[in-house]
Amino acid sequence: MGELLSIFLNVVAPVFMLVIIGYIAGPRLELDPRSLSRVAYSVLTPAFVFNTLYRTEIELALALRMMAFIIVVELGCAIVAIVVARFLKRPAKMIAAYVLIAVFGNVGNFGFPIIQFALGEEALGAATIYFLTILVLSFIIGVAVANWQRGGSAGAALAVIKTPALWAVPPAVLLQWLQFELPAIAIRPVELLAGALIPTMLLTLGVILAQSGIPRPTFDTWVASAIRLLVGPILAVLLVTPFALTGVERGTGIMQASMPTAILASIIATENDLLPTFVISTVLFSTLASVVTLTLVITFFVPRV
Repeated sequence: MGELLSIFLNVVAPVFMLVIIGYIAGPRLELDPRSLSRVAYSVLTPAFVFNTLYRTEIELALALRMMAFIIVVELGCAIVAIVVARFLKRPAKMIAAYVLIAVFGNVGNFGFPIIQFALGEEALGAATIYFLTILVLSFIIGVAVANWQRGGSAGAALAVIKTPALWAVPPAVLLQWLQFELPAIAIRPVELLAGALIPTMLLTLGVILAQSGIPRPTFDTWVASAIRLLVGPILAVLLVTPFALTGVERGTGIMQASMPTAILASIIATENDLLPTFVISTVLFSTLASVVTLTLVITFFVPRV
């Protein structure tokens, strides 16, 4: 009970405080959620991706194995989401929303503090590798399915190429590999923008909720949340051994696969008109439900430090 309370007070409550601020401030300041989401999507996210990649040092062989592991887990979640949504005879938009919810885990502002709480500071390096892989793959899959349901694979491929976050990856990796240190006048603006991403996403979610109203969970909300919160950790537990992951890399990988749906998914849903109310509802519901599911995952499948 003490562990459950600690996770709630230190992780969930601070997140929802910012959502509540956005919920209260949005109508009073007449904030436009679409404008806020565009700023987060097109400016803050690429700055965040660049800054994180630029500052991350990894051991190549282990990193590649970790990346392959989490990619297989994420693709497995996407496949399960498609199969379940088709079995339920859902339309194309709902199928795409199911996939978006399934692959976009909140592995950054939710994942990092929980992993640090469970495994300590030394686990944050592994958490960063998983975070970057999931972020890039989630953008590719999320934007692709959002455009697929609107008109075909060619449009989806073009939209993926145009995703702002992905354009930040090559220069960041190159500069990190070359060990090139950017001058303060170049890197500090990027750092400031990167630091603004998470609070902006949380405030935007609050503004969107104030505008559309807080939706009640539906049957699809329950099912989509279950795919995100249960299928991810089950696949991760089954795959850590075949990918020869042990210790911190094993525990961190399982935990990152167990995170609730990210707030960034609601921004992509809003940006692409992909049932944003349903996606927002699932983001909130899966976050609340994860207090229980994450505690169980940590208790039974994550090694103690």
